[in-house]
Amino acid sequence: MNKFDILFEKIMNPDDTGRLDRMLAFWRFRQARVVFTNGCFDVLHRGHVEYLAKAASLGDVLIVGLNTDESVSRLKGEGRPVNPMEARAVVLSALSFVNMVIPFPDDTPYNLITKVQPDFLVKGSDYKPEEIVGYDIVTNKGGSVVTIKLIDGFSTTSILTKMG
Repeated sequence: MNKFDILFEKIMNPDDTGRLDRMLAFWRFRQARVVFTNGCFDVLHRGHVEYLAKAASLGDVLIVGLNTDESVSRLKGEGRPVNPMEARAVVLSALSFVNMVIPFPDDTPYNLITKVQPDFLVKGSDYKPEEIVGYDIVTNKGGSVVTIKLIDGFSTTSILTKMG
């Protein structure tokens, strides 16, 4: 498989639950520790990349839940996302430490976390662990909810504001 095809292999069609089930079963069979995080990742920047690299370092497989365009608009407001979902998914899948990108249409990834059952649930340190969506799912199965310190000065909002 060439490098270009690998980009699209990492992007999961959310309706293809059979493929997701097979991948999760394979990783579980190999006793891989699954890490899950989610976000809009509208304009990928250094803060995102370092955050995702740190999240990936917690386990063996990193799954990124990606808000669809409609959910980004509901969460972030008019004019967002800047980049459409497919473009955001391709950029995320290009990161070597991202194993799978799964778009989700809901405002929260609760249903997706229920399906994935990750060993580690990760969000930025602007959240308290017990306030993170999916905390109950992960901790009830003996997993960990981890927050990662965000890098000051790097946010999509601040980048868009500078661009005017």
